[in-house]
Amino acid sequence: MNILILGSGGREHTFAWKLAQSPRLSKLFVAPGNAGTATISTNVPIGVNDFEAIKDFVIKERIAMVVVGPEDPLVNGVHDYFLQDDELKNIAVIGPEKLAATLEGSKEFAKEFMMRHNIPTAQYKSFTANTVEDGFKFLEELNPPFVLKADGLAAGKGVVILNDLNETKKELKAMLVHEKFGPASTTVVIEEFLDGIELSVFVLTDGISYKVLPTAKDYKRIGEGDTGLNTGGMGAISPVPFASKEFMDKIEHQIVKPTVEGLKKDNMPYKGFIFIGLIKVGNDPKVIEYNVRMGDPETEVVLPRLKNDLVEVFEAVANQTLSNIDLQLDGRTATTVMTVSGGYPGSYEKGKEITGIASIDDSLVFHAGTTLLDGKVVTNGGRVMAITSFGDDFKSALNTSYKNVEKLSFEGMNYRKDLGFDL
Repeated sequence: MNILILGSGGREHTFAWKLAQSPRLSKLFVAPGNAGTATISTNVPIGVNDFEAIKDFVIKERIAMVVVGPEDPLVNGVHDYFLQDDELKNIAVIGPEKLAATLEGSKEFAKEFMMRHNIPTAQYKSFTANTVEDGFKFLEELNPPFVLKADGLAAGKGVVILNDLNETKKELKAMLVHEKFGPASTTVVIEEFLDGIELSVFVLTDGISYKVLPTAKDYKRIGEGDTGLNTGGMGAISPVPFASKEFMDKIEHQIVKPTVEGLKKDNMPYKGFIFIGLIKVGNDPKVIEYNVRMGDPETEVVLPRLKNDLVEVFEAVANQTLSNIDLQLDGRTATTVMTVSGGYPGSYEKGKEITGIASIDDSLVFHAGTTLLDGKVVTNGGRVMAITSFGDDFKSALNTSYKNVEKLSFEGMNYRKDLGFDL
């Protein structure tokens, strides 16, 4: 079977690494890919939203399955594009159709879905530039800290949490009136702040049945102790130590089942991953957000723990026979540490040569923002490389990851040295 992965980050390199292990795979392509995917598959210079170029390539290379990594093409309807085309409609696409992908594409849509299906989440109201004064009044009714969320896709940076009321009002105005996040913040959701510890739960569904994948915890802030600006993710740990069986049962019955059933009731066909961002408040789980794909860097700790043939699992998703699959998991803990460019998540330079990759042992290296230049691996993004290790617990796994991160070098390299500090 020939497979095409769409995307260019650490998530896609991890997918490629896992799919490449399958005897069912004939040829593997990644569009556009990175320096890491180039070592195990063929990179194709096609953008993830260039559906016509994707179509031509899929037909030319007799692709049987397309695995969609990032959210953009899903929200833009890549799955629907395939279903509506006679030449493409029989090709398996792993990722939801456009309407279901709106769960990530619009915070307001996701909140309405949760309310409709009695899924526990924070209280909220939505506002636009025309109702900004109403937004100010709503903020006055809430206790700090205040949570503002750009409704649309803002590359993981559209959530602002502030303690000062006046500062929050200014920020709300900047988002709605001055379009701080562009079209993503034409609507802003204001939420009550939930105090607790966060975790991510990943579900794979074929639209009928589902499988709950390993839990993970990622670290979003750039600074130690969860300070500073939000990033796409500075590292992750799986499983989450505090997610007891009792707590996971609550998540499954109060959140996972109603989500999958809700998708069916609302007639939103879904074949792919549901990433549920949760917070544990007291002893109860509440949903912070839905994403309609795997997380990054969580993929780098979740997939290595999966022992199954991933091609076989994805075929079951496509054929709606997922209930026949018995997931086999590695019982050890996996941790990943993300190295990032100097200046990230603000402005940063690209094209810095990366050395030391070949000297890493006992860890997996997943490229996030890299490319090849004159035969050398160089930086090509804010998040550059993820180093994943196994251990009997998160501390020993992190120890190995950190030991190997120190072998890597590129100008301006930065990483969090305190992952797991809150566990």
